[in-house]
Amino acid sequence: MLARAAFGLALAAAALPVQAATEIDRAWAAGYRAAFTCSALWNGAGKPLEAIERDELTGIYLEIEADVHALNADVDDKAKVVRVRYRDDMPPRLAQWITGEGCVTLPIGAAPIPIAGFTGAARPVLDDQPWPMGDRDARAPVPRGFTPFASAAEAVAAYGGRTSSLLIVKNGRIVVERYWGGHDVHTAQRTFSVAKSMAATLIGHAVLQGSVDVKAPALIAEWQSPGDPRAAITTEQLMRMASGLTSDTAGNRSDAIYMGGASVRQWTTQWPLLNPPGTQYRYANNDTLLATLSLKAAEAKAGRTLDPNAFFDRIGMTRTFAEHDKDGDYILSSQVWTTARDLARLGLLYQNDGRWRGERLLPVDWRRFVTAPTGPQPEGAFGYGACFWLLNKSEGIPADAFGAFGNRGQYLVVIPSRQLVIVRQGYDDGKQRLDIAKLVAAIVAADGKGP
Repeated sequence: MLARAAFGLALAAAALPVQAATEIDRAWAAGYRAAFTCSALWNGAGKPLEAIERDELTGIYLEIEADVHALNADVDDKAKVVRVRYRDDMPPRLAQWITGEGCVTLPIGAAPIPIAGFTGAARPVLDDQPWPMGDRDARAPVPRGFTPFASAAEAVAAYGGRTSSLLIVKNGRIVVERYWGGHDVHTAQRTFSVAKSMAATLIGHAVLQGSVDVKAPALIAEWQSPGDPRAAITTEQLMRMASGLTSDTAGNRSDAIYMGGASVRQWTTQWPLLNPPGTQYRYANNDTLLATLSLKAAEAKAGRTLDPNAFFDRIGMTRTFAEHDKDGDYILSSQVWTTARDLARLGLLYQNDGRWRGERLLPVDWRRFVTAPTGPQPEGAFGYGACFWLLNKSEGIPADAFGAFGNRGQYLVVIPSRQLVIVRQGYDDGKQRLDIAKLVAAIVAADGKGP
């Protein structure tokens, strides 16, 4: 039985007793069910409970899946609260939706009381504005219903996985848009690690404003004691997964935060240094969470408040919800919910090299920075930039292609040289996974046949 991270660093390398492992799995499962039910019900256009059961609550971690299915969710639609009881002698796990901000999951053992201190505001409705700020005239005219991308779209199932949306933007307009399983233009899904690329975007905006220098040491208060070597870790090293910090598992799942409702700050700042910063690639959720904590501190130092949703609203992503912990720290390694069109808007911001409707929102060289493989590189088919994956080694794909990748098959791919933005959302699992390189190569080939 794997060690359970929520019990602290001292237990990270040792197995728990069977009984304790079983109990924490059940608590994880209750938190998972509460969080995903809450977010899927009330973020974006929302989904019915039966669709949530089919999509969000299947194909998940094996150690909790049976408990997730066995536990019942008590949904209070008026208060926008989901409670999941997992033991008679413990309070139920609780997730609560906050207007405009998404859901907050309370820690294991927290009493089911209203969450204080959050006063979310409703997001603007921009649907009637022209694309890409709104949804009017989003689709490019297609003569006689034909598009060279149609065959690639219709054959998406051949590339594996379980697709819920596919959207292709060419020259700034949507040329293909398909939805499956009851999804539509306003259905929000969890981004999983696509959120890391959103974190990079917020950091880039702060660089433009002059509050962040990515090459300077990250602003992590807990690392500032004399003699702490972690004080030298830079924001760029965190963004390039090269912090050198210890992490509990490969991929650093961060269950304590995602399913346990633990504090982002308390959990991420505790890990010791394992390697010299900048020398080893190790994919870790904690690195992105720490970069976001540093961004929050930098914004506060500049007299501003970190507000991801306000930035998203500036580029029309009004159905994108960046969720945070009970302390207000954003979980920008995974817990953002968004729609296919909102992901396309993010892609267009990068396609346009950081400009939006004539206004510069990212530094002139930011796209070059996040797509440069200047840090230590992962093994495998894809390279890594700064919170973005690189498709520069994939056959049939232009060398400038890059993307935001997330668990369960969430993909945003941008190819500046082709004026292409590709969005694919899904509910893949360990047995069914999309081959994103093959799908993108097919779309690129179709692009070559177009007018």
